[in-house]
Amino acid sequence: MKSPYFKAVWLSIALHVVLLVGLLSGDFSSEPKPLPTPTSQSAEPIKAVVIDKAKFEQAVNKIKRQKINERDAEKKRLKAVEKRASDAKKRRVQEQARIKKLEKQRKQKEQEKIKADKAAKSSKAKAAKAEKVRKQKEQEKQVAEKAAAAARSKRIKEEADAKKAEDLRLKKIADRKRQEIAAKEQAIQDAMLAEQMADEMATRNKARHQQVMTEVQRYSALIQQSINQRMITDRSTMADKSCRLTLTLAPSGFVIDVKVGQGDKVVCDAANIAIGKAGTLPVSKDPEVFKEMREIAVTVEPKF
Repeated sequence: MKSPYFKAVWLSIALHVVLLVGLLSGDFSSEPKPLPTPTSQSAEPIKAVVIDKAKFEQAVNKIKRQKINERDAEKKRLKAVEKRASDAKKRRVQEQARIKKLEKQRKQKEQEKIKADKAAKSSKAKAAKAEKVRKQKEQEKQVAEKAAAAARSKRIKEEADAKKAEDLRLKKIADRKRQEIAAKEQAIQDAMLAEQMADEMATRNKARHQQVMTEVQRYSALIQQSINQRMITDRSTMADKSCRLTLTLAPSGFVIDVKVGQGDKVVCDAANIAIGKAGTLPVSKDPEVFKEMREIAVTVEPKF
């Protein structure tokens, strides 16, 4: 804690140590010798300050490590979210490519049917021509009949092939429609599931935030109570007065820094001394709660 009261406390300890040594080693049969005046350069206070400073730096480094760990965890979470979005996009692109390929195959089958129809018409023309030849050339009747029979057989076969091709085309169209409907239904289900998950997550986050803030308020009251219990109060100078303080806390409850805001100077000074007496203040072990109360503002009002 950076405060003039902190140095004053250590100076007082040094004076008491020197006085105790003098009493134990002094000669009571002779006149008392004047004690040397201790200064702020005494070895013991300096040693104590160095020890506290090391603890302070350790606490600060711990806080920095926690911040780095939290930032790394958030980066990993964002990276996982981006990967899921990228995978979903790839699946959509693949599905669109597959649908496009099916559409191309359908058009190709339609072209094949047109060609088959033209071939069938051509067969009919040949049969008509053969029939005409048969009538014109009675002498070639047998040959013409054979040619007609062959043409009819060919036509029947071609019609059967055309029907088979049409049935296959219709089946593929039906399959494609079923796949499109299934894809749409799956997309709707995925969207509804995503929306439901988002709503649940938002509800949980809101409830958790309310719980955390309730805990912060509870610990704020405990900190005010801890400071008030250690304050030296005077009704004549402190009645109906208060002081607004902003405290920076370590996870152990150690007070890293105190910033004085608006308020009465006498109350603020007394509150600062009370904080120094406390050493540590109540803090939550829950990381989320402590994150919110790591820098916390409290209003100290003396109780009489």
